[in-house]
Amino acid sequence: MTLKRMDNVGIVVEALDEAISFFTELGLKLALRAMVEGEWAGRVTGLGTQRVEIAMMVTPDGHSRLEISRFLTPPTVADHRNAPVNALGYLRVMFTVDDIDETLARLRKRGAQLVGEVVQYESSYRLCYIRDPEGLLIGLAEQLA
Repeated sequence: MTLKRMDNVGIVVEALDEAISFFTELGLKLALRAMVEGEWAGRVTGLGTQRVEIAMMVTPDGHSRLEISRFLTPPTVADHRNAPVNALGYLRVMFTVDDIDETLARLRKRGAQLVGEVVQYESSYRLCYIRDPEGLLIGLAEQLA
C-alpha cells in the first residue's frame, strides 16, 4: 500500500474565533466547525477524557486543510509558539499567495508581525515568515513568473 495524500496540518490555539478570522483573511475557507469529545477521541490522542472545539479550514484549491483546535479539557500543557525557526519538531505551515506584499498588508491589520524580512530566492520565489496574533509561525511564498 502507498501513501495517498497528506490530509491536514493541525494547530492548537487559545482563541478559535480569532484564528478562524485570521486564516479566512489569508484566503482559507471554513469547511467545518465541531466539538470533538468522547471516549473514542481520547483513545486516539492518548489524553483520556477530552473536549476539543475544532475548525477545519480549506485552501481555495480544495487540496489542503488546516485543522485548528481549541482544547477545553484537558488544558494545554506546553507552549511552542515563541520557538525560534530552528527549534526541533513541527514548526510552521507555508502558504503560496498571489501577492506577498498585499497579503502582508491585510494580515498586519489582523495582528500579524513579520519575523525577519521579505526576501527573494533566485528568480523563483519571494518568501517571508510571519507570526499570527497568537504567535504561530506561518510562511508565505509568492511564486515569481
